[in-house]
Amino acid sequence: MDLGIRGRTALVCAASKGLGKGCALSLAREGVNLVITARGREALEATAAAIRKATGAKVTAIAGDITTPEGRAAALAACPSPDILVNNAGGPPPGDFRSWTRADWIKAVDANMLTPIELIKATVDGMIARKFGRIVNITSGAVKMPIPELGLSNGARTGLSGFVAGLSRQTVQHNVTINNLLPGPFDTDRLRSNFAFNAKKLGKTPEELARARSDANPAKRFGTIEEFGDACAFLCGAQAGFITGQNLLLDGGAYPGTF
Repeated sequence: MDLGIRGRTALVCAASKGLGKGCALSLAREGVNLVITARGREALEATAAAIRKATGAKVTAIAGDITTPEGRAAALAACPSPDILVNNAGGPPPGDFRSWTRADWIKAVDANMLTPIELIKATVDGMIARKFGRIVNITSGAVKMPIPELGLSNGARTGLSGFVAGLSRQTVQHNVTINNLLPGPFDTDRLRSNFAFNAKKLGKTPEELARARSDANPAKRFGTIEEFGDACAFLCGAQAGFITGQNLLLDGGAYPGTF
């Protein structure tokens, strides 16, 4: 399927690796020009070069922390009028809520709720004026099925989902959609770090926990960043203009509910 977005411009956050990289690569394959961000310059430049080589797309790499005002300013200076915005930032660390301070909570909310809202605020009116916009927020399957040790993420990302639920109904009449992608177990550094955290508590190896988690999933495996990226690209396509305010769960069937 031709998604009808060739020649569009996308700002993809935290795109040097993992799910953000998957989204950037899939969009590039559709002929989208990219501005990608991440904190680590070396990894970001390597990803930009790899995407250029694989797709021929125009890719601009802007190193910086998107969760800071300076990082957002640099990204928006390079891409002031994106047609597509993919919000993404690393999640807060796991732990026990009894040990989290107010500062921990503020940092989590700032990174995983307020940062995407600030980027939406900076770009959505231009999308409305041009009568095309696709905003995809990478959140977490924990929004539907909370993970006990990820309480900071559970709270911050659910707050973003509530905000999007209201705004997305206001923008869709202008062909500007806002949706959330909720990853379950994907083979990323984040998943591996969670296994390492829980392994220490349970007296097992990270490899043992990974194998048990994979076997317990109905798909009997973890997702790939390519699968995630293609789902993102579809939501950004011209054909997805009637999809807005949704929380699309990609988890291999792990969530057991009907709704």
